[in-house]
Amino acid sequence: MSRNYKFHNPEGLYFISFATVFWIDVFVREDYSDCIVKNLNYCVSKKGMEIYAWCLMTSHVHLIFKSTQQKPEELIRDFKSFTAKELISLITTHPQESRKEWMLNAFKKAASANANNTKNQFWQQHNKPIELWSNEVIEQKINYVHNNPVVSGFVEKPEDWKYSSAKNFCNEKGLVNLCLI
Repeated sequence: MSRNYKFHNPEGLYFISFATVFWIDVFVREDYSDCIVKNLNYCVSKKGMEIYAWCLMTSHVHLIFKSTQQKPEELIRDFKSFTAKELISLITTHPQESRKEWMLNAFKKAASANANNTKNQFWQQHNKPIELWSNEVIEQKINYVHNNPVVSGFVEKPEDWKYSSAKNFCNEKGLVNLCLI
């Protein structure tokens, strides 16, 4: 992995993105999206994650965060591992999931190509962390995160996307507890 994509400063503020294997559009059901929200809030309240901006798209997550209790790579590893298991369970038991067999086969296929996983792989392995070093860069990344659903054509205004922190930046209550800058 390139030196540019590592968590070098354990106390740094980072922008990361991580996606489902094969960019599968998993987060088209509220149950699955709410799982991410619940676990982000858990990390904020119990694991020392400070979230400054976030957005959940249909196949990936953007996050601007800092870790105050453990190394950021360990926090993200644990988050991804836990949510992968929980989401696969939700998909497996969801009574209306018409893509169940196809998704579960894709997770198995991804795991078979990865020595680190034995049964299923939900998330792609990389996070591509970028340490944010100035207010200008922080603002640029926050705008990128919040405008992702607009650029994708899902909404006209960032604050209209339910699974994002854009509402918080418009003095409305969002779904995830943030550290506002």
